[in-house]
Amino acid sequence: MKVGLVGYAGSGKSTVFEWLTGEKPDPSKIQQGQTAMADVPDERLAKIAAVIKPKKTTYTKVAILDTPGLMADDRKDNPRRLGILREGNGIVVVLDGFSGSELIDQLRRFREDLLFADMEVVANRIPKMEAGLKKNKPVKEREADEVEIALLKRVVAAFEAGTPASQQPIAPEEEKLLRGFQLLTLKPEVVLVNRGDSGFNDPLPPNLLMLAASAMQAPVKLEMELAQLGDDDRQAFMADLGLAAFHRDAVIRSIFYGVGREVFFTVGEDECRTWSIPKGCEAVEAAGCIHKDLSEKFVRANVISYADFVACGYSEKEAKTKGLNRTEGKTYIVKDADIVHILASS
Repeated sequence: MKVGLVGYAGSGKSTVFEWLTGEKPDPSKIQQGQTAMADVPDERLAKIAAVIKPKKTTYTKVAILDTPGLMADDRKDNPRRLGILREGNGIVVVLDGFSGSELIDQLRRFREDLLFADMEVVANRIPKMEAGLKKNKPVKEREADEVEIALLKRVVAAFEAGTPASQQPIAPEEEKLLRGFQLLTLKPEVVLVNRGDSGFNDPLPPNLLMLAASAMQAPVKLEMELAQLGDDDRQAFMADLGLAAFHRDAVIRSIFYGVGREVFFTVGEDECRTWSIPKGCEAVEAAGCIHKDLSEKFVRANVISYADFVACGYSEKEAKTKGLNRTEGKTYIVKDADIVHILASS
């Protein structure tokens, strides 16, 4: 899974990238984007591992893509810069929360730029398709093209009216036609306010929360500086500043879940591990996350809910004794934090 960091120049976006991934921004990769991995921490797996004591504990990862900073009111180049985000599963909008700039204005301007970038890519397709209608084509192919052109014109008209793709009435069969555009206004969005060394305990403005109810904030640069200190000095400075804990782990988890992902666990003496799945994932698809063969040769899944696993003292044997180890088929919808054991044919 990959999420793209985006923000206006000066928002501290690349500092956020380093804070999340531990990798320094590479100036040579500014234009094409830079990707690094971050573990998605999970206290539930940590608790399981503390009891089972496996040889290895592995957390799922999220790929963080740092993109070129956007320029204010640059409708020529911003669509190109935003285009790098199209390959991602979601978008993290970094807002400047340290210079006094209005947060809601930044977010509104960003969403306008996003919508304009989508409008441009769809609108540019229409003349090419209309030109194709002048060529000799089979009737069915021509009719399909006419249907697609009508859809694209309708979508562009909605964009021009200020309506993002996520708020347009797009039917499933129409979504398939639009899939190739990788529309940015269909991607899940997470908002992160990058605070300075003060104000990070203040509530976010109500007008911002009206547009982004799950918006987060963190003093990113301050936390990076504090992380370089020894334990005693760090705790003393954090107490003086009123910083109760670092935000990084919580932000990574919020990004992961905010773009529609969940996890399931596999547990054992060799390894305890989290696996990333889309929300609403069927058991057979989850099996494929572990290995393609497990999906193709899927027989059944043995499943214990995390709550039941904890109640049974983190013991699969105890869960079986109490009848809490369920047998599920291919279409079972895996729940977040399920402990899953896949059985496949040889």
